[in-house]
Amino acid sequence: MNELQDLVALIRANTPLIVIETPDEPRVVALFRQALGQAWRALWRWSITEGLCRLDLGGEQASGIAPDASSTLAAIRNAHQRGIYLLLDFHPYLQYATTQRMLRDILQRTDGQPHVIVMVGTKVELPDELEALATRFSPRLPDAQALQAIVADEAAHYAREHGGRRAEVNQDAATQIVRNLQGLSETDARRIARQLIFRDGALSHDDLPALAKLKFELLNKSGHLHYEYDTARFADVAGARRLKRWVEQRRRVFVEGDAPPGLDPPKGMLLLGVQGCGKSMLAKAIAGGLQVPLVRLDFGTLYDKYHGETEKNLRAALASTEQLAPCVLWIDEIEKGLSSDGGDADGGVSRRVLGFLLTWMAERKSRVFLVATANQIDALPAELLRKGRFDEIFFIDLPDADVRAELFRLHLIKRGLDAASFDLPALAQASDGFSGAEIEQVIVAALYAAHGVDMPVTDFTLRQELRATRPLSVVMHERVQALRDWAASRTVPAD
Repeated sequence: MNELQDLVALIRANTPLIVIETPDEPRVVALFRQALGQAWRALWRWSITEGLCRLDLGGEQASGIAPDASSTLAAIRNAHQRGIYLLLDFHPYLQYATTQRMLRDILQRTDGQPHVIVMVGTKVELPDELEALATRFSPRLPDAQALQAIVADEAAHYAREHGGRRAEVNQDAATQIVRNLQGLSETDARRIARQLIFRDGALSHDDLPALAKLKFELLNKSGHLHYEYDTARFADVAGARRLKRWVEQRRRVFVEGDAPPGLDPPKGMLLLGVQGCGKSMLAKAIAGGLQVPLVRLDFGTLYDKYHGETEKNLRAALASTEQLAPCVLWIDEIEKGLSSDGGDADGGVSRRVLGFLLTWMAERKSRVFLVATANQIDALPAELLRKGRFDEIFFIDLPDADVRAELFRLHLIKRGLDAASFDLPALAQASDGFSGAEIEQVIVAALYAAHGVDMPVTDFTLRQELRATRPLSVVMHERVQALRDWAASRTVPAD
């Protein structure tokens, strides 16, 4: 059954109280107008500013009844014709005992017609006595066909506003825009489509980043997600050839959502590795490789001192992420947000958070690609590492000589230096045991040293900084080697 049939069934059953939580009031009114074709009733709308207005007689006819809650409920109770009453933002008035009692009398059909009362609001909280009598109805979000119609309608609106000059619409870009508008209400989708079209009179691939940003700002009401504006390209990342190939093989299935029979859409990966070896950069490059937005979940912002609030925050963040789909969800240093010792020092909050996250990972149907990064394998819960939680666990090891040479080349170019004037193989040989982050800092330190004596950076300057630096693989040799030994037979090398 579609939403209209569901609604008609509720009306025909004379459901006493229907609760609809949505900011999209015009769509609710339009839906009830449609329902009258299959289940006729007198249709009324109420707001505190306009009072009762009848909507089913070809227009809007004011009742002339005072708009206060008591007068409105008295009019409904005394009406001789059964009707549907859409009460917009009525629930705050239920804090008064008289109002609540009058409404209960109407719902329990005490000496009155079997009216259908509909409470509409962004968030409708009812007293327990009324909640027991209520049926909650959720309007479905517009599908791809409806979104296409919205985009076409806004393009036509642009032409009317600009003397018949039609908006330039790239059909491939429009298809991707419609795909990215899914998960939004009709009002929100229309608002974003209008903004994209009216900005420059066109819909093109250049609108996709702006669309992702607008959608994120609209949906991230919890504030626990961070939109990463600067994603990367795989060309910006040295090494990780196996990981790059893995992502590229799955890009089309993930983005287009049309996996062949027997092939599950990709769900995510865990990036484990030595600190400073590019896990964060790879997370950004994966989003760039998949050509979808990247959002980061900060576990630290989820935790709350009040019971149940932490889990609620996680649910809200993941729900927002699903509405942003298709996207990449990046959880950085996931081991810091999840407990693996099974203790109850935090009242079991970490275990409940882990349980909800694992359930979401296993059961989600949305196109959210999860990228989790971790540095300490012994701090990760065993449940998270079980096969099937992630599609793959990649290990980001210390770079070999070829990758170190490429890292020098990339970072020298990034700092405005001519990489061709440096002996990259020799620098790679001298930096054995260095991570990518440490190589970058060596170049930064060399730039400062050269600037201090008004001299250009040379191979000699870089080698001096290399000799003066003790990489993490030396300072924390035992811990780094233990991680590499563990990963050797348990993970897939990224390179």
